[in-house]
Amino acid sequence: MLATAAGSLAGWPTRSLDVLRNGGQWIIGTALGLYFTPQVGALVLSLWWAIALGIVWALALGYGFGVWLQHRHGAQLMQGSAPHSPQAVRATSYFSGAIGGASEMTLLAERAGARTDLVAAAHSLRLLLVVILLPFGMQWFQLHWGLQVNAALLPGPRVAHWPGLLGLAVATGAGAWVMHRLKRANPWFMGALLVSMGVTLSGQQWSAIPTELSNGAQLVIGISLGVRFQKEFMHTAPQWMVSVLLGSLAMMGASAGLGWAMAALTGLHPATMILGTAPGGIAEMAITAKVLELGVPVVTAFQVCRLVAVLMLVSPLYTWWVAARAPD
Repeated sequence: MLATAAGSLAGWPTRSLDVLRNGGQWIIGTALGLYFTPQVGALVLSLWWAIALGIVWALALGYGFGVWLQHRHGAQLMQGSAPHSPQAVRATSYFSGAIGGASEMTLLAERAGARTDLVAAAHSLRLLLVVILLPFGMQWFQLHWGLQVNAALLPGPRVAHWPGLLGLAVATGAGAWVMHRLKRANPWFMGALLVSMGVTLSGQQWSAIPTELSNGAQLVIGISLGVRFQKEFMHTAPQWMVSVLLGSLAMMGASAGLGWAMAALTGLHPATMILGTAPGGIAEMAITAKVLELGVPVVTAFQVCRLVAVLMLVSPLYTWWVAARAPD
């Protein structure tokens, strides 16, 4: 990701093929679903209150970030060389602060009349910071604090069996295709994840995912993230991007504090809960947990539930917010 981002920012003709990115998400989604054994499923269900708290936290944190962006840049956006309406400024700030996927939030922002370039840039920068800082932070955590891997949170099947792997590929591919036809967010990741989870939760252990496939999937996903940072990215409202940088770092710090507190309440390792509450993407945080063996199913459950909730609630909450601020 870093190499591709650097090349893109330097003006090199970098490109990510959709078919490879989708294939990478398919493989990672399938691999993550294998962690959801019946025992892990019971553990995740027992954490419903913590997951709900994480959702409320994410919505409140994103709202606060959006309000802060509007406070800092609202007048500038309304009085610049290309002034925008108060409604457009509110939409731009709100959807830039929401903790959701970059493509989904940009689409919702466009429907609300926001400046989509600022929204997309804000989410891209936040994701870049999270993906760079958290994995290195977790590695430092392991090195200096130590970490006993909980065998109960490791994947069910740990050996690749070709007949089982073929069946898993067909089943998860069908799930991804259905999600794609239904036009759901992240269909290749979510469809494969849900089917793989269902198979593993039922007690079946068809096959593990070969390490080579998992590594290749991480490679193409990293490239797909890196190509977002085109040369023009550096010229997109520098003051806005500085505010996004500071706000994103503050959100990461606050979320890490929440994760640490929730670890004390749940008895899980702080590193697992920090990844679960981090303002990043599902695949990126789950991959970090997978590589470092930091409670993948818990991290995945927190991130998936938050994404679903944000996608369902962020637009209605924006409508309510605008109505509440409208003059009588």
